[in-house]
Amino acid sequence: MVLIHQHFNEEERPFVDRVLDWKTRAEERFIPTRTDFLDPRRQDIIRSIIGVSGAVRVIFSGGYDQAERKRAIILPPYSDESDFSLAFFELVYPQKFVRIEHPNLLGALLSLGIKRDKLGDILVEEGRIQWVCAREIRDYVRLHLTEVGRQKVSCREIEANQLIQPKEEWEEKHGFVTSLRLDVVISEIFHLSRAKAQDVILAGKARVNWKLVDKPSLELEVGDLLSVRGFGRARLDAIKGMTKRGHLSIDYSRLK
Repeated sequence: MVLIHQHFNEEERPFVDRVLDWKTRAEERFIPTRTDFLDPRRQDIIRSIIGVSGAVRVIFSGGYDQAERKRAIILPPYSDESDFSLAFFELVYPQKFVRIEHPNLLGALLSLGIKRDKLGDILVEEGRIQWVCAREIRDYVRLHLTEVGRQKVSCREIEANQLIQPKEEWEEKHGFVTSLRLDVVISEIFHLSRAKAQDVILAGKARVNWKLVDKPSLELEVGDLLSVRGFGRARLDAIKGMTKRGHLSIDYSRLK
């Protein structure tokens, strides 16, 4: 147990213990477990603990191929359970006169007492707004979601094949850094002072590959995905070499 825990942040260890319990239930009692919605970091934790070669397996679904938040099913040997118990909704409101965005809908759902773990992705495109949720709260959502802010709304249930297919647009950029330290790279990518970048990291607003990181000195590697709350997401694509002044030339992409 201790050996497993040392690979994870202290705040992640209660979730690690839950995953270990789910694995034991599957191995010893042949009981499958369907989780609530998980962010990508928690999905990675489950993959690392369950593994890919043992008798116990894990599968994921968020309702569509590019889903970020997904439910998992931890499967005992010889089980083929695949009901992720998902429901899909689209908001009905006067789109020509009102603008409703992701934060507005999420806030309205949470204000109903719904836990974030019961909600999957929220998809927005040209005024349309849809979301994925756990099927067990489907009737509650349909009955109680009548307002977003001060706007009267309703929601209609849709099929998975009617979901908006999001298109991520990444803008490729080039820059120079003195090192691959997290604070240095964040400073370059998001146009912050070094001190501001350090403050953001120490405040718990930075994630690397979905893992919360609070050490400005962390060394990044090519392919690392950065997420900085309030500033956006980026990816370190390549290290091109060293300049005559001793700076590293890097390629990176920012999510538009």
